[in-house]
Amino acid sequence: MRQTLGARIRSFGHAFRGLGEMLRGEVHARVHALATCVVVVVGLVLRVSREEWLALVLAIALVWVAEAVNTALEALCDVVSPAPHPGIRRAKDVAAGAVLIAAFGATGVAGIVFGPRLLALTAG
Repeated sequence: MRQTLGARIRSFGHAFRGLGEMLRGEVHARVHALATCVVVVVGLVLRVSREEWLALVLAIALVWVAEAVNTALEALCDVVSPAPHPGIRRAKDVAAGAVLIAAFGATGVAGIVFGPRLLALTAG
């Protein structure tokens, strides 16, 4: 089925609304936003290479995707079962764990990219 241009534009609107809701409603999303800004500023100041930017952008994107999926899953679980349920708790915990894995991975990438430069600045 072909979408009209208007339908495609509305789809972008829905996506941006979802991102806005995530940023307004999730403290961790705001932490990720701050971390993203810090990484971009530090990357610009340290003049990281094109390849290093690629690694940083992919790591940042992975964290944001994990956070968005976690947020969506939590919202869905709250609708499906407002009362506590072991299966819902497990699903939420696993999704939160995925965000943690992504964040640890992104921190590792940032350490690999920025670490040597920052050490050189403090040593020199």
